[in-house]
Amino acid sequence: MEVYDCIRSRRTVRNFKPDPVPDRVLNRILRAGRWAPSSSNVQPWHFIVIKNPATIQTMGGIATQGTFLGQAPLAIAIVMEDAARPQLDAGRVIQQMELVAWSEGLGTCFVGLRAEEQQVALKELLGIPSEMELITILPFGYREEGFAGRGVARKSMAEIAHSEKFGQSYTTA
Repeated sequence: MEVYDCIRSRRTVRNFKPDPVPDRVLNRILRAGRWAPSSSNVQPWHFIVIKNPATIQTMGGIATQGTFLGQAPLAIAIVMEDAARPQLDAGRVIQQMELVAWSEGLGTCFVGLRAEEQQVALKELLGIPSEMELITILPFGYREEGFAGRGVARKSMAEIAHSEKFGQSYTTA
C-alpha cells in the first residue's frame, strides 16, 4: 500500500477479530516505532508487548475510556523515559505504528488514560517504574469482516492552509 493511500484510508478501529497477530507483523509494527524520529534523537521510548488475554482483559477493565482494549488479541504500551517532549515524540511513534498496522490489515485506536488511578493501576500491572510516563496502550487486531469505517469529514484546505501569513488564503495549484 502506498503511504499516501494508507494515510487517506486509515480509520479508527475498536472491534477486532480474535485472530492472533503474527510475529512478522508485530515486528514490523515495533520497527516502525523504533524508526520514528525523536527530539534530539534521544529515542526515549519503551514498548511493552502484551499478548496474554487475561492481562489484556484486565487492562480493558482499568481503562474505562478504552474498554474495547480488553477484546484485542495484542496490545502495545507506549512508555516514555526521561523525555523532554514526551507527547510529541510518542505521537510520532504512535502514528508510524498505526500506519504500518493499517497497511498489514490491522486496526487500532489509542486508549486515553486520563485518570491518575488508571495510570497507577496500569503501571503496576505492567511493571512500569513510577518515574516513567505511560502515554497510551495501543490495542491491535484484524478488522472485522465488512469493516469500512466511518467516512471522516475533513475541513477544506481553505479553512486550514494559509499562505505566508495567517489569514492569507492558500490556493492549491
